Amino acid sequence: MKKKLLFIILLILTNKSFSQKTKFSAELNYPFLFTHNFIADNYSGIIDLGLKYRFINAKKVNLGISINAGILKTNNEINSVTQNYKITIYELDPKIFAEFNYSKIHPFVGIGYTSMIFKSSTSNINIIPIGQKDGYYRDGFSLNNTQSGLNLNIGLKYDFYKNLFSQIQYNYILLGTKEPIINSRYNSNVNIIKIGIGINF
Repeated sequence: MKKKLLFIILLILTNKSFSQKTKFSAELNYPFLFTHNFIADNYSGIIDLGLKYRFINAKKVNLGISINAGILKTNNEINSVTQNYKITIYELDPKIFAEFNYSKIHPFVGIGYTSMIFKSSTSNINIIPIGQKDGYYRDGFSLNNTQSGLNLNIGLKYDFYKNLFSQIQYNYILLGTKEPIINSRYNSNVNIIKIGIGINF
């Protein structure tokens, strides 16, 4: 019994020592879409959740990996020939990042890969959920599909109370378009600002 208790105490101390060298944080953000493109024109942000792990904690800069998961929804019902429907986008953003330490202020930059998973509320597969322009949709592409591409990220974090922080960040996403979508800035460039709060632990 004493050996088990000693082992548990040693494990806790070891974990505490390890946690001092590494650092996790969790965040809750609101995604704000802007600029003229197929995402900003047709969708609104709902929520974005993030988790960061810093595997290098230095005095001036931290390096780590992160993942964010967000939800976007169509602004209004989209009309097809036979029915109305809504589309939900589930966004996944794994990244590597560098975070700079200036007292309570922490600018950060990151690069990663974004996947946007489009899911419709119907089984209709004759209307394209992306590539919309001037009120028209092209035929022949499934409503349920995934578009992916490079994600460039820059932001600023502020420690306002103990382990709590607020932040603002900008994500530029360059999606890889597929036929029959026309490869254009309107169909491939996505700009998202995320404003939120978080906790370090």
